[in-house]
Amino acid sequence: MLVPDVLELTGRIDEGVVDSHLLRGNPLDDPHQRPIWVYTPPGYDDGTDRYPVVYMLLGYGGTLPLWRNRMPYRRPVPELIDLLFAHGDAPPMIVVYVDAFTKYGGSQYVDSPGTGRYHSYLCDEVVPWVDARYRTVADRNHRAIAGKSSGGLGAMITSMLRPDLFGAFATHSGDALSEAQYIPHFLWAVRHLRAYDGDILRWWSDFSERVAFTKPEDERLLELLGVSACFSPAPDGTPRLPFDPRTGALRPEEWARWLRWDPVRMASGHAEALRSQRAIWIDAGTSDEWFLDLGAEAFRRTLTEVGVRDENVHFELFDGGHRAVEYRQPLAIAWLADRLASERR
Repeated sequence: MLVPDVLELTGRIDEGVVDSHLLRGNPLDDPHQRPIWVYTPPGYDDGTDRYPVVYMLLGYGGTLPLWRNRMPYRRPVPELIDLLFAHGDAPPMIVVYVDAFTKYGGSQYVDSPGTGRYHSYLCDEVVPWVDARYRTVADRNHRAIAGKSSGGLGAMITSMLRPDLFGAFATHSGDALSEAQYIPHFLWAVRHLRAYDGDILRWWSDFSERVAFTKPEDERLLELLGVSACFSPAPDGTPRLPFDPRTGALRPEEWARWLRWDPVRMASGHAEALRSQRAIWIDAGTSDEWFLDLGAEAFRRTLTEVGVRDENVHFELFDGGHRAVEYRQPLAIAWLADRLASERR
């Protein structure tokens, strides 16, 4: 079938709302009431068992409805995950789909005066919200986090910063090795910004007043504005680019702030947290447009250097780019589910 019919799930997706105290009054005046989807596997409603949990993080620009996008010839991720559990191809898990969207398109899952406290929101509000309402095995050895692109970054850094909460993670084309990922795009951005006298906020004003993504520069400049708001904001929250918008030369102070969030560089300072992970999945496409295959290689090498055991890591480069790789996520979910499975309480 060219476009697969909607699959009736054998599990269930509940659509809820987290009323976040931490996101009230955030710098971008984004909603503090955030949607959340919680998938419970087949059999959940018929018993009293508790289940491991995986938290799913979206990439930059992603909102929860994107999980239901129906591409030609492919099923969306929630249906593929449901089929895993319905066919017995993986031990059952609860799957939580997290929203961390902002006015600039994303939060990078960090606490920032430019966007808000999205790392704390995830760890200190979303996780307790789920544990209080669902039969989870509420410990780090049965809790994983996974994501693609910026979501992969979120999975890596959150597992390093909060190993008390998360004992496994998967990163698909996750942001890493910042010089390879970003510097080529800084140079393209300089060319784009000539039309705006080198002022990205002039571009933002233009973007905000017309139909989005109708100019070729929109995607790249939105990402760079948003990530600057996350990683290198001024004290008042104004995004500061890590490069000179007329020459592309790096601005050392702002660029150093970006590098502090590079998982490749973070790893040595969080070696114990990484060694404690029960399972780490890393993959990327060999023709990734952001060179995140290089980031995946560098992060995998760093895991070895800090003493993560090979048997706890799945590493794979596959044919493909940065987009249309959603089919990789259920593969990782199945692997994580096997690793986190234990006698349920």
